[in-house]
Amino acid sequence: MNVLTRYIVKDVLKGSLIAVLLLLTLFNLFTLSDELDDIAGDYGLTEVLYFVALTSPTAFYELMPAAALLGSLFTLGAMGNHHELIAMRAAGLSVFGIIKSVMTAGLILVTLAVLVGEFIAPLAEQKAQLIRATAQHKPVVMRTKYGLWLREGKRYINVRKIEDNGNLADISIYDVDEQQQLRHSLHAEQAIFIGNQQWRLQQIQSSSVSTEHMQANQAEEQIWNSSIAPDLLKIVVVNPDNLALYDLALYIHFLQDNHQRSHIFEAAFWGRIVNPLVIFVMLLVSAPFVIGIKRGISAGARILIGVVIGMSFNIIDITTGHLGLIYNLSPALMAFLPSITITFIALVMLNRAR
Repeated sequence: MNVLTRYIVKDVLKGSLIAVLLLLTLFNLFTLSDELDDIAGDYGLTEVLYFVALTSPTAFYELMPAAALLGSLFTLGAMGNHHELIAMRAAGLSVFGIIKSVMTAGLILVTLAVLVGEFIAPLAEQKAQLIRATAQHKPVVMRTKYGLWLREGKRYINVRKIEDNGNLADISIYDVDEQQQLRHSLHAEQAIFIGNQQWRLQQIQSSSVSTEHMQANQAEEQIWNSSIAPDLLKIVVVNPDNLALYDLALYIHFLQDNHQRSHIFEAAFWGRIVNPLVIFVMLLVSAPFVIGIKRGISAGARILIGVVIGMSFNIIDITTGHLGLIYNLSPALMAFLPSITITFIALVMLNRAR
């Protein structure tokens, strides 16, 4: 890596990291404002601050492509205004060489994004949701390859299947005492929500455990009182964004083995693969706007360009993803299509800018 390449890499990295810190600060201020409205009971300021801090890695991961775009626009734009790009080209560094240097910085940003997004953000996000749910005395939900696990007071519930109509199937309920010792277990083939925080359990097998004996029972039906509503379970099912790639793959495999729809999770899986690569796309997109635009463009204009590009890409990406879910199209294709399209447009613009 020569001196000019190192200079470009260092400046692009510096600009992108400053941009992501500014965006993250703004994002956290909005999150803090929203959470302060929910302060009540055990959910106080301390819990709110913990929640904001623990959700920051997820925000960092999601904001990295936009930060790379803004950082590169500012950095390369400043180089253009100060005639540094012209001097570099006069010294023998081609437009391709400049792009290669920017992509080298992108590789470092992608590595950082993957490390945060796959190894830090999922665990921190789960911890944040657990802190908030516990403080607000809401049912705590965890999704694993063995289905959904929910905690409601001293009761633990495992749901292996959620049907399209909102009914539950293959559900197990475990009650423990103050010493966390199992006292009662129940398994039902199906649970139907009948309203007023009540479920009708069908085809039940239950066991009661004590220090003296164990008793097993069977029943056709039983009413189960629970604050867990179908809406809560629906939110859990359709919100896979907080899972790492490995967990998503395991859960997709679980759903397919149990003949359940996995399209939403497949879309999330491919989306997480594409998201770090979008950093390369955003860096590539920024190049023609710097090389092809006259020098002297203001910082405000660069911000406007970055915002327009970022918002346009985000809208296209979301729309494409939803169309894929509606028409049952390939999740991989729908995930890659916006990035491929924008990359092609950027290459055409870059060729003209040369």
